[in-house]
Amino acid sequence: MQTHSRPFFMFVLILGSLTAVGPLSIDMYLPAFPAMAESLGVAQGRIELSLAAFFAGLSIGQLVYGPVSDRFGRKKPIYFGLALYTLASVACALAATSDQLILFRLFQALGGCAGIVVSRAMVRDLFDHRESAQVFSMLMLVMGVAPILAPLAGGYILLYFGWRAIFWTLALCSIVIALIIALRLPETRPPDETVKFSRVFQTYLEILRHRTFLGYTMVGAFAQAGLFSYITGSSFVFIEYFHIPAEHFGWFFGVNALGLIGMSQINAWLLRKDKQTPDQLMQKALIGLGVFGSCMAFAVFMHWGLWGMMLPLFGFMSMMGIIFPNATAGALEHQKQRAGAASALAGTIQFSLSAMVAGSLSMMHATTPLPMAVILALCGITALALYIRMKNYRPADIADTPCTSGP
Repeated sequence: MQTHSRPFFMFVLILGSLTAVGPLSIDMYLPAFPAMAESLGVAQGRIELSLAAFFAGLSIGQLVYGPVSDRFGRKKPIYFGLALYTLASVACALAATSDQLILFRLFQALGGCAGIVVSRAMVRDLFDHRESAQVFSMLMLVMGVAPILAPLAGGYILLYFGWRAIFWTLALCSIVIALIIALRLPETRPPDETVKFSRVFQTYLEILRHRTFLGYTMVGAFAQAGLFSYITGSSFVFIEYFHIPAEHFGWFFGVNALGLIGMSQINAWLLRKDKQTPDQLMQKALIGLGVFGSCMAFAVFMHWGLWGMMLPLFGFMSMMGIIFPNATAGALEHQKQRAGAASALAGTIQFSLSAMVAGSLSMMHATTPLPMAVILALCGITALALYIRMKNYRPADIADTPCTSGP
């Protein structure tokens, strides 16, 4: 597939929309947290647990979709996942208690994670390391619109129709995406009968022993944990602490998403022009992640107010636009024959860590932005340290054997 062709851009647009199901599901209902807590008669921390449940569902479900997509092809698991997601979205809209909401959000994630796994595997089916990093950067342009528009849309849907209408909207979006996939998305891997589900566990162990895969995956995991901690705490920080109206929450949230999108496109341009390698770009971004996270924690500790926090937060989020596509491409570089399983395992590790960190933040019942800021700083510093550790292995330690057989 030529990267300048119309089918390529349609391919990127569809995969970006499919991958955006996750951010839509997370970001659209963030402005509604206070209203949902009041409606269901619980503390806001209880509603935040529904977000942690969603992260947990994203991590668990990916382990299933990876091998299934290697065995039956890429598109069939997408259809199943979107069908489950639609039904769970409707159930969330009808939830009568916070316990029901948390349970249905888990099932919503179990359906929505199909798109995350399969989209990454489809990119690896067609492109090499540098090309994959470019494509993942372009996907972030499409899926990055979700964090900008979703909170804005969610805020106004909440204002005029109530919080339950947000989940009806998500159900409708998933149906539209499924129809577009059926009509326009090509299959990138035919069914492979050599893939045996009895060997799935062994396959995952083999992938975990691949140090390059594990190194890039863990770097991305800690960066993503910082991102999801921000997502979890943002509603409280902006709406409750800084008293931003719920319908305006999306503007503040969207500014940071815009930084992520912008840097992802700069990353794609630099890779396309052969200015720097994916590793060179990621190392610089990881340094920035640690610095911006530390500056944000210091600004919050010093009580420098909303804008004192927003400036380093914007820098922190912008670095994600470089880290995510390059870390993903690096993790899948040697996994072409089992890209589905590798994509699933990477996603499971990353979302599991994100769920634990975000859940911990929810349970803190914070009264200031400081816990969120400290967690972001620690995640950024840890991601940088892991990358340095990975690159400092002796050559004999990092010699990787390319995968030549499926699971």
